[in-house]
Amino acid sequence: MLGLFLQQTFNALTIGSIYALIALGYTMVYGVLRMINFAHGEMFMLGAYAAFLCLSFIVGAVGGPGAIALVAAFFAAVVIVGFIGIGIERLAYKPLRNSTRLAPMLSSLGVSLSLVAAVQILIGPAPMAFPSFFPNIRLQVLGGTITTMQIGILVAALVLMGGLHLLVSRSRIGVIVRAVAESRPTAQLLGINVNGAISLVFLVGPMLGAAGGILYASYYGVMTPTMGAVVGMKAFTAAILGGIGSIPGAMLGAFILAAVEVGGTALLPVISGGVLGTEYRDILSFVILILVLLFRPAGLLGEPISEESMVYKREF
Repeated sequence: MLGLFLQQTFNALTIGSIYALIALGYTMVYGVLRMINFAHGEMFMLGAYAAFLCLSFIVGAVGGPGAIALVAAFFAAVVIVGFIGIGIERLAYKPLRNSTRLAPMLSSLGVSLSLVAAVQILIGPAPMAFPSFFPNIRLQVLGGTITTMQIGILVAALVLMGGLHLLVSRSRIGVIVRAVAESRPTAQLLGINVNGAISLVFLVGPMLGAAGGILYASYYGVMTPTMGAVVGMKAFTAAILGGIGSIPGAMLGAFILAAVEVGGTALLPVISGGVLGTEYRDILSFVILILVLLFRPAGLLGEPISEESMVYKREF
């Protein structure tokens, strides 16, 4: 029993760390622009494809690449997707910044569909095998089975999340981003480069999403042009659960969502007598989304928004 619990815990931590990387992109954009970037799931998908192409270019063919090639492909893909995020913000969101909130949201949906279609046309709609970025050695611990790949994914994700925390809370860049998130007009009056801060958010967010896509594809060994749809929606659910706009909330929500998903998947066949199998695991995420929106719309760590705060925060 203890071994099974440890094994399921590591499964939840692995999946939760991937969800957290994607959820951070949603929450950062919302925290600064009060906008839901529905194209962020495609940054997750592009990360996997960019890493595959970079790895193919570095080693000639994806087969048995060395550690240096894997690390180089990982960072090259993350940077590429980060700059794609900046380009999307400049072309699709910046012209609509002073419009209604609905306009950039609809624009993000258009960008999402366009990116999926572009990958399907250029590379193909069929699933593709993805190489493992970590050795997959099974370890027996207290009667449970964990893998070195799970450990590698968890460590990589925690390092990236820790780096983001230090960037936001301990650096001058983080102070600038938080100032813009608090009030763009006031930040502009203080001489802060608002456009630069927003571009930084659209650089860091897609970079984290791309890293999540690489880790996810490495974990499951496959990538598809539509892989960002369901996983992106789960990460969005995690951001809502933790409190959209809150970086710690996004991470907390991701791990809670993964724990519920993994635990529910293990219990569903038992509770239903085999009627409901693991294929219903995605339903749990969206049930949580509905419940959170009904009973705690601000999320676990989010701040409830009153009419007074809306008037105070309104930008003219």
